[in-house]
Amino acid sequence: MFAAVLAVTLLVCAANWWACWNEDLRLEMITKPIATVGAIGVALTAGGPADATLGAVVALTLCLLGDIALLPAVDQFIAGLVAFLCGHLAFIGMFSIVGFDRWSWSGVAIAFVAIVLGTAAIPIVRHATVKGLGTPVRAYLVVISAMCVFGWATGNVLIAIGSTAFVLSDTILGFRRFVLQRRWQQPAIMATYHVALLTLAASLTLV
Repeated sequence: MFAAVLAVTLLVCAANWWACWNEDLRLEMITKPIATVGAIGVALTAGGPADATLGAVVALTLCLLGDIALLPAVDQFIAGLVAFLCGHLAFIGMFSIVGFDRWSWSGVAIAFVAIVLGTAAIPIVRHATVKGLGTPVRAYLVVISAMCVFGWATGNVLIAIGSTAFVLSDTILGFRRFVLQRRWQQPAIMATYHVALLTLAASLTLV
């Protein structure tokens, strides 16, 4: 069941990437939430412990709410940001259930988020502040950075990949929304986002 759900979800993700590249907004609106529902299915069929699975499902459901809020037809940025921020907190809760067995690994994540915060995050925050969104964006950066660090501390390879991909996805998203838009950004945002969701959901197979 796990393999079948994962395969179907990957097909939906591929359709979403195609839609993003070709600017097919209708297909994008359909496939984006379905892909996240698929990630929830991956978590439910991964065979992980019940408490860790519950944490993953809660986090992914919050991501689904964020997806819906950020759809072009809805475009509720603050609602989406809050949903994803809460989702990252839920992921941290899931990571705590998995256990922090490799604190030495967190050094890699600390270096990674330091580079992001010292480079791309600076113009993102500057432009967000001009639009009156500086405080929520700063809060989000703190929480997603913590999620990445705690993710690496679990020593679970799939969690480490997923938490890193989430930071990459949201960095590109922030740059696109506040600083500079390019055609390649939306497919890149969604590709890295789906890597994040699916690896975090599939990480339960290693718990």
